[in-house]
Amino acid sequence: MEQLSTVETIATVIQLAVAPVFLLAGIAGLLNVLSIRLGRVVDRVRVVETRLFKEKHDEHRAMLQSETNSLWNRIRLVDWSIRTFVAGALIVCLVIVALFLSELSHFNLSAAIAFLFVCAMVLVIVGLLLFLFEVSISTSSIREGIDSMIKEELDLKMESVDE
Repeated sequence: MEQLSTVETIATVIQLAVAPVFLLAGIAGLLNVLSIRLGRVVDRVRVVETRLFKEKHDEHRAMLQSETNSLWNRIRLVDWSIRTFVAGALIVCLVIVALFLSELSHFNLSAAIAFLFVCAMVLVIVGLLLFLFEVSISTSSIREGIDSMIKEELDLKMESVDE
């Protein structure tokens, strides 16, 4: 009868651990998105920096330098976002381990479990905010690039009309 009770206890703990496991799956999805964004930004930095060193016109060089600075800011934000999500995922894993240890060792770890879970949520929130800032920089730099291209196009049209 003792073994049946232990199996039921473990089954109950597994049921309790399902919610944090779903949280881990969500964090994994976000990490996937962030790693893809990081790869794309790094690729873009390589292209822009190569063009920057070859550029002869000061205006174009300044524009490329501005884009490079923006891209490096995005890289830093994505990097820190990934770090906070990974830290949050590790703490969620500790929550799951603590759930099992608490039940199997009969120690009351409820305060520690609650604290770890709150820490994990804070890290996820920080990761999401960093991601939001990165997306914000991305969209504003796209707008600046489009505005700059439109301005150049208008300047070229005005020059051709003057001739």
